[in-house]
Amino acid sequence: MKKHIQILAIVLLSLFAVSCDDNNDSNDTCCHGSSIVDLASQTESLSTLVSALQLTGLDATLSSSGAFTVLAPTNDAFDAFLTSINAASLDDIPVDVLTNVLLNHVIIGEVQSSSLTNGYSSTQAVSGASGTNMSIYINTDNGVTFNGVSSVTAADVVASNGIVHIVDGVIGLPTVVTFALADPNFGILVQALTRPDLTQSFVGLLSIPAGSAPSPFTVFAPINSAFESLLTELGVNSLNDIDEPTLSAVLSYHVIVGTNQVSTTLSDGMVFTTSLDQAVPGGGNITFNVGDNGEGILTDNNGRTSNIIAVDVQADNGIIHAIDTVVLP
Repeated sequence: MKKHIQILAIVLLSLFAVSCDDNNDSNDTCCHGSSIVDLASQTESLSTLVSALQLTGLDATLSSSGAFTVLAPTNDAFDAFLTSINAASLDDIPVDVLTNVLLNHVIIGEVQSSSLTNGYSSTQAVSGASGTNMSIYINTDNGVTFNGVSSVTAADVVASNGIVHIVDGVIGLPTVVTFALADPNFGILVQALTRPDLTQSFVGLLSIPAGSAPSPFTVFAPINSAFESLLTELGVNSLNDIDEPTLSAVLSYHVIVGTNQVSTTLSDGMVFTTSLDQAVPGGGNITFNVGDNGEGILTDNNGRTSNIIAVDVQADNGIIHAIDTVVLP
């Protein structure tokens, strides 16, 4: 099974690029002796980032030898982030939380802007649901945006131990909702989840943070073409033609509560009890099987099947596996 959703590869046109020049000794931002932390310390607009690194001890990590890619939020980005979480300063954020937020801006390896494409990568932040590294969604359709909330304003700043891309937003710890909103492949799913007449707030449910019941969540997320095929199958023109009880039941049927089911733990014949079972006891089971070519297949209560086409999009409060057919209870 494919590890990442990767629909379109578009080469990023750098918004701002700085490259090393062996003949220009005055270019401090490119000297091979300057670490990522050195460069940030020399950049006035990154002073809050430097303070955050020092508070968490990550300044030592990002000063060490290695190959890191750092998405560096500006001071304005940190100001907006602090306001959004009702914090007066960095000191108001627990150190372990701040550490994980900062690690959500670190990718192992040197990732040049020219190699960025639409799809998922992994950061060094650790998911509260799985204890593994979290995913990050990269969109290059219009510049470069991470998780739908932070855009590159200066790319490819070269340090002795990696690459820095300066960004205009702090990339908070993602929920499964974050990825649904950020990834255009889930556009119709988002329309369904946010339909105003739904009695269940799916966005609210799937935004519940790690460590708070009923999280974590495993979501089998239909891509846009899956919903388009469903409308044809049902003989309707749009999601609005599906009555609320039916749409709510269908959406609930794609969510498993209380578990973060990574692909390596899926086994042939495994039966899941979805969140629909809470409303219709015994009516919310879905079965996982392994196909002849090793592909993952879901079978619903009607005997219909759906292929798992991308796995392990890891959020802080759960995990997403993309599927090519809407399953029906």
